[in-house]
Amino acid sequence: MADTAPPPGPQPDHYDPDWVRAKHAHERAKRLRQDAVDQFVEVTAEFSHYADDPYVERDERDPVDDEVGVLIVGAGLGGLLAAVRLQEVGITGTRLVDKAGDVGGTWYWNRYPGAQCDIESYIYMPLLEELGHVPTERYAHAPEIREHLAEIARRYGLYDDALFQTGVTEMVWDDALKRWIVSTDRGDRITASVVVVSPGSLHRPKLPGIPGINEFRGHTFHTSRWDYGYTGGDESGGLTGLRDKAVGVIGTGATGLQIVPQVGRWAGQLYVFQRTPNAVDVRANRPTDPEWAAGLEPGWQRERMENFTRVTAGAEVERGNDLVDDGWTEVAFEVTAPAVVNEIARRGGDMSMEEIVDFLYEKDYWSMQRVRDRIDSIVTDEETAEALKPWYKRLCKRLGFHDEYLQAFNRDNVELVDTDGRGIERLTTGGVVVGGVEYPVDALIFATGYEVGTTYTRRTGFDIVGRDGVRLSEKWKDGPRTFHGLQSHGFPNCFFLGYTQTGIAHNYTHTAEERARHLAYLLGQWAERGTRTIEADLAAEDEWVRTMRELAGPGVEFFRDCTPSYLDTEGDHENPDSLLAAGYGGGPVEFFELLARWRATGTMDGVTLD
Repeated sequence: MADTAPPPGPQPDHYDPDWVRAKHAHERAKRLRQDAVDQFVEVTAEFSHYADDPYVERDERDPVDDEVGVLIVGAGLGGLLAAVRLQEVGITGTRLVDKAGDVGGTWYWNRYPGAQCDIESYIYMPLLEELGHVPTERYAHAPEIREHLAEIARRYGLYDDALFQTGVTEMVWDDALKRWIVSTDRGDRITASVVVVSPGSLHRPKLPGIPGINEFRGHTFHTSRWDYGYTGGDESGGLTGLRDKAVGVIGTGATGLQIVPQVGRWAGQLYVFQRTPNAVDVRANRPTDPEWAAGLEPGWQRERMENFTRVTAGAEVERGNDLVDDGWTEVAFEVTAPAVVNEIARRGGDMSMEEIVDFLYEKDYWSMQRVRDRIDSIVTDEETAEALKPWYKRLCKRLGFHDEYLQAFNRDNVELVDTDGRGIERLTTGGVVVGGVEYPVDALIFATGYEVGTTYTRRTGFDIVGRDGVRLSEKWKDGPRTFHGLQSHGFPNCFFLGYTQTGIAHNYTHTAEERARHLAYLLGQWAERGTRTIEADLAAEDEWVRTMRELAGPGVEFFRDCTPSYLDTEGDHENPDSLLAAGYGGGPVEFFELLARWRATGTMDGVTLD
C-alpha cells in the first residue's frame, strides 16, 4: 500500500501535537498492507516442517480407544491451571492431550537462547504458593518456567493419563450418548463427557509471505523451534556453530529483543531486519532477595497478581499502592486513567473529553520520548539510533523490555537493516534484499511471532461438530459467539479457554486463572446437580455478543491511528477474529468482577443443566 501521509519535517525541539500526529500518520501509512494478517504464511504443506518438534523423538504407541470424564486439549499453562482447579472441586479423571512432547505449551516450544518471561515471574508463574516455590529471579528464564510447569503436572498427577505428541483432528458431539467423540492423528478414539479446549496463543508459528521464501538455500528455522544442532550451545548461550556464519534475524518483537543479543554475541555477522522499531524500555532483572521471599505471607501471589492487573488496567490510581512497581506499571501511570485522575486533582476540577484526549496524547508523547532518549544514550551510531526510534502511541504494540538489546547494536558484527516500514523486498538463493541491496546470509532466523488473529479452528488445527452437525467453523465464521467466553450454544459440555470474548489482562496467567476458576464453578455445579449436559442458552449468548460489540468501540477507535501489529490484526480493525473482538471492552478488572458476581448468585442464569 502506497504512503498516504506526507512526511512532517524535522522533529521540533518542543511538544507539537500537530507534528506528532502527522509523524504517527506518516509512519503508520508505510506499514499498512491491504492483505493485513493474510501477509503471513500458514505453516502447512511445504512449510509444515517449521512446526515440527525438534526437541524429542516421536514415541510410537498403539491407538487409544477409551472413555474419560474431562478431556483437556492443550497442556500449557491454561490447561494445567484448569486441571488443578477442577481437582479442587472434586472433578478427577481428567486427561491432557497435546501435540508437544511434554507439558508447558509456550514454554515447551520456545527454547531459544535468552528466553524469559517479560511479566514479573512472581505473578506469571502459576501456583507458586501451592508448590511452595519462589522464582530465582524477577523475570525467570525459560528452563525454570518449564520445570515449574512440569512439577505442577507431577504434583497433581496430570502425567498419569496424558497423551503427548498427539494432535486432535476432530471433535463430534453424540447427542444420544451425551458424549464427545474425539479423534486424533494417532488413530485414537476417545469418548469424553466434557471437552475443554485450551489452545494457547504462542505456539503455532507464522511466517512472513516474503517473495522468494522458497528460493533461499541457506538454513532457516523459526524461533519457537530453535535448531541447536545448527547453532550449537543451549538456552544459556554458547552458540559456537555461528562463529563463521552470517545470520539474519527477521522480526524485532518480544522474541527478537531476546535473541539479538545472544546471536550477536556469537555470529560472525548478524543482520537484524526491522520493519517497525520496538519501544524497548528497561527490564531491570535481578535475583530474588531471600529476605524478601522469607517474609511473604499466605495469599501473597493472588494479592500481587490482582494488584498488577488493577494498576495496568488503570483501575488503581495511587502509586503507593503499586506492589509490582516495574516498567508495565510505570507506563500505566504515565498514559492511562491514573494520569487523568491525578491531573484533574491537580487542576482542582473536571476536564472535558477533548481536554482528556489532548492531555493523554501529550503524556503519551513524553513516555515515548523517554524511550527515544534512552536509545540516544545507549546506541553510539547516530543513524542506527535514529532508525531504532519508535513513532506510535505507547500502547499500540505490546510493551517491550530488555537490558541488552540496544547495546547489541554497538557491536562491530551487528548491523541494523531498517526497511523503513515496508518490509523485506525478496529473498534470493543466498540472501535478503532490502532497498535494492542484497545482504548475503548463511542462515535466516524467523522471529515473526505466532498465529494470532486467524480463525479459531485454524489456530487449533481442528473443527468441532456440535449438536445437529453444526460446525464451530461455520457458527463462528463472523467471529466467536459465546456466553462469557467459555461456552457456545449448540456445543454442550464444551468449554473454551482461549481468547474468545473474555477479559484479557497483560498478565496471561491472571487471565488463565480467572477462566479456570469459572470453569471449575460451572463443572462443579454440573457434577453436584448430577446432570448430563451443561450448555449456554441462546438468548444469553446473543446478549453477550451484543455486549462485546457495544464495548469494542473505544478499543477500535484507539487503534485506528496505530501502527499495525498483532494486537489489531495488522490494521484490519474489522477482523472478527482480532484481539479487539476477542477481548472484553470493559477491561479485565470489570470482566473478572462480572464473573465473580455471576457465580455469587448461584442461579446459573444463562446456562442450562439438563
